[in-house]
Amino acid sequence: MSIPRRIARVVQTPAPAPGFIGAGHTAVLVVDPNEFASQDPFIMLADDRIELPAGATAGEAHPHAGFETVTFVLEGSLRDRVEGSLATGDVQWMTAGSGVIHGEDVVPQGKTRILQLWLTLPHADRWSAPRFETVARDDAPARREPGVEVRVYSGSSGDARASTQNYVPVTLADISLDAHAALDQDLPASYNGFVYVLEGSVRAGDDDTPLVGGQVGWLNRDGGSGASSLRLIAGDAGARMMLYAGEPTNVPIVTRGPFVGETRADLARVARDYYAGRFPRMSELVRTRV
Repeated sequence: MSIPRRIARVVQTPAPAPGFIGAGHTAVLVVDPNEFASQDPFIMLADDRIELPAGATAGEAHPHAGFETVTFVLEGSLRDRVEGSLATGDVQWMTAGSGVIHGEDVVPQGKTRILQLWLTLPHADRWSAPRFETVARDDAPARREPGVEVRVYSGSSGDARASTQNYVPVTLADISLDAHAALDQDLPASYNGFVYVLEGSVRAGDDDTPLVGGQVGWLNRDGGSGASSLRLIAGDAGARMMLYAGEPTNVPIVTRGPFVGETRADLARVARDYYAGRFPRMSELVRTRV
């Protein structure tokens, strides 16, 4: 028997604020890293809007360690001289693991909007060798029903199942619903997760109050083991939303800047490795795969 899921908590995201790149960059903090205990396995989600002069780079090369980044391009595209390009609807899944340097020459192509998720790693895999996987929009399996399109980048929806390699089991889906269309999305009952509404409005679970654009609806977590299902029904103008759901690791974390660990000693160690030049560059991983 499938347990019905519902929305237990609604978060209204703030207005876009100035981003770290400077002029031409604003960002919305969708998932706050300070609330990890209730959000496990999701550390952070940022909604970045970038509009820079032609040819301008989006920041500089920077390190990560101890977690994964999942970058989804909502609008526009990104080009990196070495790492390649990401177009609208593409996803890059990067395991920082023991440490990696990336973003060496990222140039947004016109007005660009991206969602960047920080995803924790299980204890046994936290310091895995760095790797990356790119899923092009047209390669992501799609579930299509009357008034419904679900593009699956990880996990499954109906018969559409992604082949993404994950350390933490995760469902990541881009969901579009026509006016009043309904979708039943199956999830393991143990999954924690949330819906981030991008456009329109949607009723989720048994809640009569719709979620609207800019709101985050967190799923209840009292389902235990087994199967569960989340019912989504779009409002008068339809809806587009992102679904992020995954298996909690139940491993507390500590963070400092671009590093995630389980103890302060972890953070000190990876910082030493970085400053000692022991982090490979993403460009090296790209050349190794060619």
